[in-house]
Amino acid sequence: MSIKNTQHSYGVVAKTFHWLIFLIIAGLLTAGFIMTDMANGPDKFKIIGLHKSFGITVLTLAVLRLLWKSANTAPVLPAMLNVWEKYAAHAGHALLYVLMFAMPLSGWIMSSASGFPVSVFGLFTLPNLVAPDKELKHNMVELHSILAWVLIVMVSLHVLAALLHHYYYKNDVLRRMLPWKT
Repeated sequence: MSIKNTQHSYGVVAKTFHWLIFLIIAGLLTAGFIMTDMANGPDKFKIIGLHKSFGITVLTLAVLRLLWKSANTAPVLPAMLNVWEKYAAHAGHALLYVLMFAMPLSGWIMSSASGFPVSVFGLFTLPNLVAPDKELKHNMVELHSILAWVLIVMVSLHVLAALLHHYYYKNDVLRRMLPWKT
């Protein structure tokens, strides 16, 4: 398997970024929904700490992924796609990138506005992005929640599009991102 992308498939680095970020985001969304229903206590605060750490991990991986993407060619979309389908694919990917940045940044701002630092796995603490502010905290809680639902919708559409390509169009769009394809 190639390290770099080719015109026909993604390389091992792009695939690793894709699947690692997906797995972490799936865990973050799950933890986020679980946390909101938990009473305050040590277990909830431990999950919140891990949620923050993995959120910053996604932000870091998204930066690295975007740098890798800018240094690589992307596989060509199938020629049989209509112009609007190609536009939708590019727009969908762009929105997923925006969400990979907006979700962790809104969480970091929310934490800062709450007066709580963001510690990354207990290794270091990030600087607060804003001063404590109850109204901003409330707004960031709302934004973070809305972005979570938008992310769920976008990931669902992304998966549905991949399955449509695989089962209906019968092209290689899904296969070229699968981790076990050589």
